[in-house]
Amino acid sequence: MNFDIKPAAEQRLVQLNELDEIRLNAYETSRIYKERTKAIHDKKIILKQFTEGDKVLLFNSRLKIFPGKLRSKWSGPFVLKKMRPNGSAVLWDNNGEPFSTNGQRLKPYLAHSTSEEGTTVPLTDPDQA
Repeated sequence: MNFDIKPAAEQRLVQLNELDEIRLNAYETSRIYKERTKAIHDKKIILKQFTEGDKVLLFNSRLKIFPGKLRSKWSGPFVLKKMRPNGSAVLWDNNGEPFSTNGQRLKPYLAHSTSEEGTTVPLTDPDQA
């Protein structure tokens, strides 16, 4: 048991410096990971540009609590009256009364286009014709 305090102190100082390097490396790795995941997430975000008079669907978050098997979580269509700078939207309901909601709960309503004449599909068996 021949202990010398000076080499033990130097070794402990080296270990503390290595620990600081490991900690800084972990912080740097974590920062890089967060930047990459944020870039991937931001790339997937689709910006929604609405103008006055657009028809939109409104996400009904209450249906998550009481789900119906085939019930749609989107209600509408509603007519957009105004988009505010803070991201909220003013919509007209079916009675013509305005109400406001969060713009993130909206998506554009894409109505089915009417089919042109001559593009009908016969429902009979082609072999019997």
